[in-house]
Amino acid sequence: MSNFNISTATPEILHADPQGDIHYLPPWSDDIARDLAAKEGIDLTAEHWEVVHLLRNHYRLRGHSLTGTKLLKALEEPFAMRGGLRHLYELFPGGPVSQGSRVAGVPAPPYSRDLSFGSVQ
Repeated sequence: MSNFNISTATPEILHADPQGDIHYLPPWSDDIARDLAAKEGIDLTAEHWEVVHLLRNHYRLRGHSLTGTKLLKALEEPFAMRGGLRHLYELFPGGPVSQGSRVAGVPAPPYSRDLSFGSVQ
């Protein structure tokens, strides 16, 4: 259940995905992403930013319409000529979907928080 007082006082953190589910997203900016990435041990390059923006745009347009596995396959396509999944895992060793979503400031899709999914463990 959403808290109306919080949502009206801080509308920038209220987000309804395309399915109508309301999520409270933390404030996010490029500087915040750099700080989040640094905590994950990642120095963001242009390719990292590409993944981050793909994840943010996907969530903005489709919410949780894809499972973690399908989102990972969708991320792989633009990186196919650069090494595909292997390269994505080099960019985000904690998982392109799980770790990438944390840096992007969006919730990870359902079933992607399993420690064995989206990581090299």
